[in-house]
Amino acid sequence: MRFGVVVFPGTWSDCDFHYVISEVLHEPVKYVWHRERSLEGLDCVILPGGFSYGDYLRAGAVAGRSPVVEALRGFVAGGGLVLGSCNGFQILCEAGLLPGALMRNECLQYRCQSTHLVVENVDTPFTRGLRPGQVLTMPISHGEGKYHASPETLAELKGRNQVVFRYAEADGRVTKAANPNGSLENIAGIVNPEGTVLGLMPHPERASEAAMGGADGVLLFHALLGSLVEDGTFLKR
Repeated sequence: MRFGVVVFPGTWSDCDFHYVISEVLHEPVKYVWHRERSLEGLDCVILPGGFSYGDYLRAGAVAGRSPVVEALRGFVAGGGLVLGSCNGFQILCEAGLLPGALMRNECLQYRCQSTHLVVENVDTPFTRGLRPGQVLTMPISHGEGKYHASPETLAELKGRNQVVFRYAEADGRVTKAANPNGSLENIAGIVNPEGTVLGLMPHPERASEAAMGGADGVLLFHALLGSLVEDGTFLKR
C-alpha cells in the first residue's frame, strides 16, 4: 500500500506518521506538500496533527481550503483512503469530507493524556480484524477536540454506523468521566458513509510501538494492510 503524509505549515505529527509507516510497517510512504494538486499513485493519504496554518480562524479552517485538500475530493471519489488524526480530523470536518465540527474543549484546557477508546464499527478498512467492544489505548493532544453535530446529523451517523470510536473507561464503559473534552456522546472518531475516510482525535502514530508505551494504534494500519490483502481493491489503483 502506498501512503502519502500531507505536510502543512504548522504540522507536527507528519514525521511520526512517516516513521511508523516506513520503519514499523515497512511500507512505501512519501511526504505530500500542502500545495500539491495531484495524489496520483497513492492508496492512503494521512492528514496528521499539528496547527496547520497556525489554526487561524478555527482549527483546520484554512487547511480545509488548501489545494491538497481540494484534491482529496477526487481522490476519495476514486476509492482512495484517508486518515485524519487530531488536526487532520478538524481539517476533514472543515472541508466537508466528514460531518460535524470540532470545538473548544469543554474544560477550556489543552488536554494531553492517554485515553481509552471502545471500538463501535469494525466494518471499515481501518478497523477490520478488530472486535466490537474492543478497547484501544491512544493518547490525545488537543485544545479543540469536542465533537459536535446537529441532532439530525448525529442520528444519521448512528443510523449508518459511522461512529467508529468512543471515549471509554478501561473496561469499555462509555461514561462522562472518560470523556476528556466534552465530545458529543463521547465520540472520538467517525467515518464517511462509504467507510473510506476516518477522522479521529487520538494519535494512533504515537501508540504504534511498545517502547512508546503501547502499540494499539498500529492495529489501524494492520487493518488497512489486511484489507488490501483480503480483496485486492487497492492493487488496481
